[in-house]
Amino acid sequence: MRYITLFAILFCCSCSNGDKQLLHKKWRVYDVVVPPGSGFDIAQINQAAELKRGYYTDVYYQFLDNNLFIATNTNKPDSGKYKMLSNGKVISITANNGDRAYENLVTVVTLDDTHFDMKVKSGDYYFILKTKAE
Repeated sequence: MRYITLFAILFCCSCSNGDKQLLHKKWRVYDVVVPPGSGFDIAQINQAAELKRGYYTDVYYQFLDNNLFIATNTNKPDSGKYKMLSNGKVISITANNGDRAYENLVTVVTLDDTHFDMKVKSGDYYFILKTKAE
């Protein structure tokens, strides 16, 4: 669950278009950026660069049937449940049992057939994880 918490990421499947675009793909993280309009904070900028070069160098996410969410970091999978909220603009990620005490909310920034960018919180800062479908 720690990986899901750090990813901050994401999504009870209503089979909307967003769900269909997310399902059955590996969404590999290729970049970590500071959200536009965040203002200049050198600590946030440095942390984004460090996360990209370190923690997120081999990370991908999968959204599967039955609301199953899998976050994989360096070939170590961690699973939970996802639910789309706010007409697909927000994804709730919880533990496998759906316990919302460990819920992470992710804002969908971009979602199409090949790209999925999400705004997540890590520590004191927000970041955008940019992913591509594999």
